[in-house]
Amino acid sequence: MLILLGFVIVILSVFGSFVALGGHLGALYQPFEFVLIGGAALGAYLSANSGKSIGLLLKALPTVFRSTPYSKSLYMELMALLYVLLNKARRDGLMTIEGDIEDPHTSPIFAEYPRILRDKHLVEFITDYFRLMISGNMSAYEIETLMDQEIEAHEHERNTPAKAMAVVADGLPAFGIVAAVLGVIKALASVDQPPAILADLISKAMVGTFLGILLAYGFVSPLATSIERRTVASVKVLECIKVTLLASMNGYPPQLAVEFGRKVLYSMVRPSFSELEEHVRQTKAPLKKAA
Repeated sequence: MLILLGFVIVILSVFGSFVALGGHLGALYQPFEFVLIGGAALGAYLSANSGKSIGLLLKALPTVFRSTPYSKSLYMELMALLYVLLNKARRDGLMTIEGDIEDPHTSPIFAEYPRILRDKHLVEFITDYFRLMISGNMSAYEIETLMDQEIEAHEHERNTPAKAMAVVADGLPAFGIVAAVLGVIKALASVDQPPAILADLISKAMVGTFLGILLAYGFVSPLATSIERRTVASVKVLECIKVTLLASMNGYPPQLAVEFGRKVLYSMVRPSFSELEEHVRQTKAPLKKAA
């Protein structure tokens, strides 16, 4: 929601200041300037990207207007889930969690963590690597290499819309100049008109430059940055899972493995050691009752 607030502040600051300085908003109303600049930018974007890239952008755009799902509470839930799975595997053997891994949507363990279960990519990442751990045919080094490659592919795919929008933002001021140049050409073609008409034509031409710069740095560039920031967060949650599972494969008990994962997180969403310890303790209690 902060991005919407930012857009409102941009609009009020720019147009409010213009009116306060004695300007008239009617002078800025040039719909065909929007068509020229927006159409040229859209055409350039379509010509430079594939259908897959466009689909990724359409999927990413709605998410920037919602709060990020990667909050502290989600990480607590994620680490609790990993602890339960690793603890059960360590206590009863890896084969005992095979049913949970093969069909997480019917698993009583996963059912306790609905926020994780709703994230299809997270569930796939967790279950895929637990499945490889159960197979016993791959070393920790091999699994780490595979994880790194998958995370890199995920980051590249998620960053595709942000990079494309950043290129559009870079091009918008140039398209604004194109609109301004066309307006000046129109004004010069009317050089036989009175000064008042010429001044009006030139002022309309300058609106193109204004719109190109405003759209680029006030709206499109912040959208690209927001998408990129969400990509970073989605990568960080995968790194948390990666470090936790690798620590377990290297012989650390579940509680310490989860602590490894905690250290990967950014400080703004990272639970403290005592918070995580208390959360794990609460998770242990139901396990003991079930046993």
